[in-house]
Amino acid sequence: MISRILLTTSIAGLFLVIAGKAVKPTTHTGQDPVKTHTGQDPVEAHAGQDPVEARGVDNFTSTRLITGLARPVHVVAAPGDYDRIFIVEQRSGSTGRLRIYNLDTGTLNPTAFLSVSVSTSSEQGLLGLAFHPNYAQNGYFYINYTASNGATYIKRYSVSSNPDIADSNSGYTIMTISQPYSNHNGGWLGFGPDGYLYIGTGDGGSGGDPGNRAQDITNQKLGKMLRIDVDGGSPYAIPSDNPFVGVTGDDEIWAYGLRNPWRCGFDSETGDLWIGDVGQYDYEEVTFQPASSTGGENYGWRCYEGNHSYNTSGCPNQSTMTFPIWEYSHSYGCSITGGDIYRGSAIPGLEGTYFFADYCYSSIWSLRYDGNSTYDYVNRTSQLSPDQGSISSISGFGVDAAGEIYICDLGGEVFKIIPTPAAGACCIGTDGTCIEIYESNCNAGGGTWLGPNTECADGGCDPNDCPADVNGDGTVGVSDILEMINDWGPCSNCASDVNGDGVVDVSDMLEVVGAWGPC
Repeated sequence: MISRILLTTSIAGLFLVIAGKAVKPTTHTGQDPVKTHTGQDPVEAHAGQDPVEARGVDNFTSTRLITGLARPVHVVAAPGDYDRIFIVEQRSGSTGRLRIYNLDTGTLNPTAFLSVSVSTSSEQGLLGLAFHPNYAQNGYFYINYTASNGATYIKRYSVSSNPDIADSNSGYTIMTISQPYSNHNGGWLGFGPDGYLYIGTGDGGSGGDPGNRAQDITNQKLGKMLRIDVDGGSPYAIPSDNPFVGVTGDDEIWAYGLRNPWRCGFDSETGDLWIGDVGQYDYEEVTFQPASSTGGENYGWRCYEGNHSYNTSGCPNQSTMTFPIWEYSHSYGCSITGGDIYRGSAIPGLEGTYFFADYCYSSIWSLRYDGNSTYDYVNRTSQLSPDQGSISSISGFGVDAAGEIYICDLGGEVFKIIPTPAAGACCIGTDGTCIEIYESNCNAGGGTWLGPNTECADGGCDPNDCPADVNGDGTVGVSDILEMINDWGPCSNCASDVNGDGVVDVSDMLEVVGAWGPC
C-alpha cells in the first residue's frame, strides 16, 4: 500500500496544475450531501421538538410501550423518579403484581417489584398503588387490594436495598374494610397535596346499593372518599380538619355518596381531585373536587345517578349534594374509567386537559374545566389509535414524573400519549424512489429516512450523479482527495471507491481530477 505521506507528496504538484483549470459544468444533482442522508441527520433539532402550539393541540397520538402484562389497571411514578413507571397488574391467577418499566431503556423488568396474594373474584385483585411523598427518604409505598377473603386491605410496604425490588416481608396493615359483594371495590388511593392519604371505596357492590352504604356516614366506610394521616399515628391518625371529626359521621370520611370510584387522580399543579364514578344503568359521571374543598361533599349516589334521580327514598334535599361536572349516557358507554390531567411538556397545547375513557366502548375523551363550566370536550378515540395494536377494554390511566399520560388496556398493554411524529422523506433503494412517511414505518420497510419534515421534492433520494464528490460537500476538491487517501486500498461500498471496483486507487483519483470543481 502506498503510504499517505508519499501519496500526498506525489499528487501535490497535480493539485497546483488542476486547481484553477479543471472546471466541471455546474449541474444540480438535486441531492444534499450524501453523508447527511444516512439516517444520521441532526435529528435532535427536529424530532418531537417542533413548537406544538404551531402544529395545533390536535397533533398528538399514542404509541404502544408494553405488551404481555396481566390485567394492568394503573400507571404510577415514584416522586422525582423520571426513569421508571410502576404498573399495577390486577392479577395473574391469584397473584397481583407491581411491575417496573424503564423509560430510558424501554424495557420491562422481568422480576416484579412486589407480588401479593389476591382474590380472583369479579372486580377484585390488586387495584391501587401510591408512593409516600417522601419515598426517596423513607422508601414507603401503599397498596390497595382485595385479599382471598374478599376484604379490602390498605397496606404499607418498604423498598429493599435493591431499588427495583420491594421488601415483601415489610407489609404493615393500615386499614381493612369488609366487602359484602365482590364488585364495586373502588381501589384507588393517592396522596393529596396536603400529604394525607386519600382512599376511594365503592358502595359494596350488588346493584343499586341495597344497603344504602354510600349515604350512610356512621360506621360505614363504603361508597366514600377517605382521608387519613399515615405519618401521625399507628396505623394512622385522623386529620383534625376532616369534616366529621367531633360530629356525627365516621372520622375517616372526607366525602361520600360515591358508587364505584374507578380511577381518580390529583392534578399535580392545582391539587384538584378528579373522580370517575361508575354509574348504574344509565349514566356515567366525572366528579370534581377543588383543592380548596374542606370536605364533606355528598356526591349523590344512591339518590342520584349522575344528575338524574335514581332512588330518592330517605334522601336529603338535592341542594345539599354536589353533582358531576360531566356525565354521559349509556348510549355512549357503560363503565367510566377515570383518568388524569395532562401536565407534561411534550405537548404544551394539552396543558390542563383531562382525559377519561369508557371501558365497554373503548372510547377516549378529553375536556377542560375552569371551575364553573366544562369546555373543549373532544372524542379522542380515533386520534389516539396507536402505532401498534389497539386500545380496548381501557382499565386505567396514569402519569409519569414528568406529567406525561399513559393508558392501560386490560388485555395486557400500556400506551403513552405522544406528539404525532413528523413525517419525512424515505428513500427506497438507490434508484431515487421516495415516499413521505413516519420514521418507524420507513425503518420497518428497510428504507432510509431523511429526517422529520423533509420532502421528496428536496431531492434527497435522487441518485448520486456526482460520485466524485466523495465527502458530499457539493465541490470536488482537495478534501475529496484527502478522503480517498484515508481510504486507500480495498474498500467495499465506500464513497471513496468512485468507480465502484472495490478498491480505492489511482483510477478513482483520476475520476476525481476529471470532475474537479462544483458538483
